[in-house]
Amino acid sequence: MDIKYLEEKLLDNDGSINFEEAMELTNFPKNRILELTSLARKVTLKYKGDGVFLRSIISAKSGDCSEDCSFCSQSVHYSSPISKHSLLDPDEVLQAARQSEKMGAFDFCIVIAVKGPSKKQFEKVIESIEIVKKHTKLEVGCSLGSLTEEQAFALAEAGVWRYNHNIESCKEFFPNVCTTHTYDERVSTARLVKKAGMELCCGGIIGLGETVEQRIKLAFEIKDLDPHTVPMNFLNPRPNTPLAHMKPVASLEAIKTIAIFRLIMPEKVLMSGGGREITLRDLQSMGIMAGSNGMIIGNYLTTDGRAPEEDLKMIEDLQMPIRDRYDTIE
Repeated sequence: MDIKYLEEKLLDNDGSINFEEAMELTNFPKNRILELTSLARKVTLKYKGDGVFLRSIISAKSGDCSEDCSFCSQSVHYSSPISKHSLLDPDEVLQAARQSEKMGAFDFCIVIAVKGPSKKQFEKVIESIEIVKKHTKLEVGCSLGSLTEEQAFALAEAGVWRYNHNIESCKEFFPNVCTTHTYDERVSTARLVKKAGMELCCGGIIGLGETVEQRIKLAFEIKDLDPHTVPMNFLNPRPNTPLAHMKPVASLEAIKTIAIFRLIMPEKVLMSGGGREITLRDLQSMGIMAGSNGMIIGNYLTTDGRAPEEDLKMIEDLQMPIRDRYDTIE
């Protein structure tokens, strides 16, 4: 693959790479990976500017989810050792939000483990949204599973700016990931989010057992949904789930994948999410240089993240600013 050709296409002609070019890049040799990450960095700077967007999430309801997603320790179908709790009270959510604001996050995402929220759960989430918006300066996001049209518009009315609903894998591979709902159901909610006027946060998980080609298909299917933010999660195999035997994606393979996703989606925020610590390990800063210009800081839903202070120090060492929703490209 001619990197100079791609530079001209992406930087001079405002283009993006096609499927065939992306597939060719998956065979890019390890001894030239810095050429690929350098191009991805230039593309990030051109389309999104310098800096890192920081987000924090709270597992407002954990465990006992009716779905059978093969990667998820919260499924009622598996016996993974997690700490379960019912839906948190709004005051508890506010306490977590205030801590997130102190860590430097601009966005706080309320997550509950359900196929879709019940009326009672939804009303309680709306209360939490209102109290967080009243007492912090945080932008509020939500991830509540599948939505009805009424729920989607109610969230937008409450001031939710971003809704997370990952498609997890490409359509071709999805039946290997989940059988209790379909790929098309996930896409339907993703489209409903945009119809309601919220920004869509939609990504997937790398390393579920998909082929490299299916990984690239995932990127293009996400691109077709035109999300604002693309979470790039890497499988962190959970005990007693069907994917417990899987090995994490190799670090350099993960770096290459981030860079290729950046070249496929030049204008998106690529968010490093769950599994980055065990997958990228000492190469986490290289992941940012390869095109990942967003990070979830603090803990995840059922796994611990890196100490926020370490992530903030890494960003400082990279001499990058911390960005927020309203920043413009300098």
